[in-house]
Amino acid sequence: MSSMLIAMAGLPATGKSSLAYALSDRLKYPVVAVDSIEAAMWRSGVGGPGRADVPTGVSSFVIAEAIASDVLRLGIGVIVDAVNDSNVARQQWVDLAARKGVALRFIEVICSDPELHRYRLETRVRDLEGYREPTWLDVVNRRYEPFTTPHLTVDSAYPIDPDAVMAAMLNG
Repeated sequence: MSSMLIAMAGLPATGKSSLAYALSDRLKYPVVAVDSIEAAMWRSGVGGPGRADVPTGVSSFVIAEAIASDVLRLGIGVIVDAVNDSNVARQQWVDLAARKGVALRFIEVICSDPELHRYRLETRVRDLEGYREPTWLDVVNRRYEPFTTPHLTVDSAYPIDPDAVMAAMLNG
């Protein structure tokens, strides 16, 4: 299989990371997680909660792009785990795939059950030292643009079969 860029998308706590790592296990592609990058920036003293003077959101995407580019340069596929909530953010991955001459697949993970989504957000525990998880109000109020490009949508309110997702993605 030739290298490919897989870009995850969806609101926090929909199951993007779980699916990204399940696909990583199967494809042997590394996962570049924007939240991990941002958490590392905060731990190093760059920005963080309450530091509006040093916004790190865009920077973490730029760093993720640089890492993904380096991985693709090696001929290895990569999975970018990020909310990718706007068409501007998604265009970054379209451009990277074009520059590297690799296929791009967007996988949007939604959770159609708001109560389940909220439960997942409020009970999740991640190993992201120094990272402030969003609140349910943050998620509900977040602006999330509908896709205008081809993508695969997976609803995590139902059991997700990573093998079926991989098959749909590879055939799409």
